[in-house]
Amino acid sequence: MNTVLLQYALEVQRTGSITRAAASLCMDQPNLSKAIKSLEEGLGAPIFKRTPQGMIPTSRGRVFLEQARNVLIQIEEMEHLYKPDELEGVNFSVSMPRSAYLSLAFSKVIRNLEGQELMNVWMRETSSENTLKEVESGEYNLGVIQYPVYSEKFHARKIGERGLEAETVFEYELRLLLSSVHPLAGKGDIEETDLIHYTEIAQGEDALGNGEEWSREREGSESLKRIYVFDRESQLNLLSQVPDTYMWASPVPRETLARFQLVERRCKKNSRIFRDVLIYRKGYSLTAWDREFMEELEKAKRDL
Repeated sequence: MNTVLLQYALEVQRTGSITRAAASLCMDQPNLSKAIKSLEEGLGAPIFKRTPQGMIPTSRGRVFLEQARNVLIQIEEMEHLYKPDELEGVNFSVSMPRSAYLSLAFSKVIRNLEGQELMNVWMRETSSENTLKEVESGEYNLGVIQYPVYSEKFHARKIGERGLEAETVFEYELRLLLSSVHPLAGKGDIEETDLIHYTEIAQGEDALGNGEEWSREREGSESLKRIYVFDRESQLNLLSQVPDTYMWASPVPRETLARFQLVERRCKKNSRIFRDVLIYRKGYSLTAWDREFMEELEKAKRDL
């Protein structure tokens, strides 16, 4: 049985209402109703009575909800047993998109870990869809997902359906990333038509259909030449070493621009506004190192 459904049922019991529970869980009311109905069908008996006063547990429902609460407590206790070093050492994991400022924040956290005797750290750069799955399953404790602001409702629903909390990290306009000696580096107002003779370096996921948000945002792009690259450092090296290339990217920290001899430029008609959102499971207690990462994100953001 999906433990997320147990959490949904307990939230309905706590609030006494599908509407209030859906709002608390950041999901649509019809989806929550469907989830509760699916759970009841699986059990073969109703958990709640629908009354003018709200959702009231049936007699069998009260027993089920108490058992559900105990199951979730036992799962949490088992997780603590599975990670016995959590209280003494560092256990930190984050799944996130390829982004220079996110990578910088992660590096600063690792630098601050010097001297720790026990350390278990995982970092994965992947698509937003993979990050949602990995945080929901508990494989990673923190995640950062990236999407265009026009799809906010769609992504808020996906986050809520997976039982996740969300906090906005950063909202920004996509930038053109160019070599400092690129022919357009000194141009004041760059139009998309100016890019037609240059080679775009694209996120490698797009070639596999996993970077839907970035792909949709590039529809109508004037680029006739494109290179798909998975690794961020390879992307930056290409930009630095091949002066007629460019890349659409989130804002890049100054120290990264200086290291690779790159410049950022805005495109005159660029309306590509993106949002980076931090996600974690509902009920998950942020650790000191999780909060350290969040603080480093704020510092990296100020350096953009």
